[in-house]
Amino acid sequence: IVQYGRWAGHAVRGDFGDSWFSSQSVSEMLKQRAPITLTLIIGSLFLASILATILGILAAIRGGIVDRFVQAAGVIGFAIPGFLIAFGLVVWLAIDNQIFRATGYTKPSEDLGEWWKSVTLPVIALSFSSLAALSLQIRGSVRDTLDLDFVRTLRSRGLSDRRVVYKHVLRNSAGPALSILGVQFIGLFGAAVIIERIFAIQGLGLTAVNSATTGDVPVVMGLVVFTAVMVVVVNLLVDLIGAWLNPKVRLS
Repeated sequence: IVQYGRWAGHAVRGDFGDSWFSSQSVSEMLKQRAPITLTLIIGSLFLASILATILGILAAIRGGIVDRFVQAAGVIGFAIPGFLIAFGLVVWLAIDNQIFRATGYTKPSEDLGEWWKSVTLPVIALSFSSLAALSLQIRGSVRDTLDLDFVRTLRSRGLSDRRVVYKHVLRNSAGPALSILGVQFIGLFGAAVIIERIFAIQGLGLTAVNSATTGDVPVVMGLVVFTAVMVVVVNLLVDLIGAWLNPKVRLS
């Protein structure tokens, strides 16, 4: 009852309140740990976007063995859980070869080299499923766009295939890929729970598990509000970027 009264008092004035177990301010906790999780998520999406764009375009244009490789890689990416990729990376690159760190997180302001070693493996593990989804989506979108009439018109005017693809086809194919990217961003919050636990990174994922297990209601509510805000912001950014890339979206 006392704990509920403390939480209710904070809620009335719009404050997330303090953790029931650590007495730390929930707002301060989010301020400290949100950048860690966002770094992993944004880094993994950035890596997946670059690789997926390259693979998707090559598969759509060249076909053949490249197309079959991308499709097979996409199926494998959906089939293999991210935590298995994480375990394999830890054994291979952290334990056997000691190139990267197996656990922990270092802030870039403290040591940029150690920060790089601490985030590389989690980012790769998180990006695996996103890479599979994005590459298949880009492949399908580019192939569909290449069959449209305006592409044939551009080619008949003497434009090179490179210019047609990179200046016109990609802009018109970006919409579905951006939608998948937005969904992946939100979904990676859930994947970060497992990845942060494997690599012992004290981000929002590990905080969510601990607070839900112990029944720390103020922390759980703070995480829910933060996640809801991120969903709104990401969807808004996806719509704005889609309108910028494809002017036809602005007319709808």
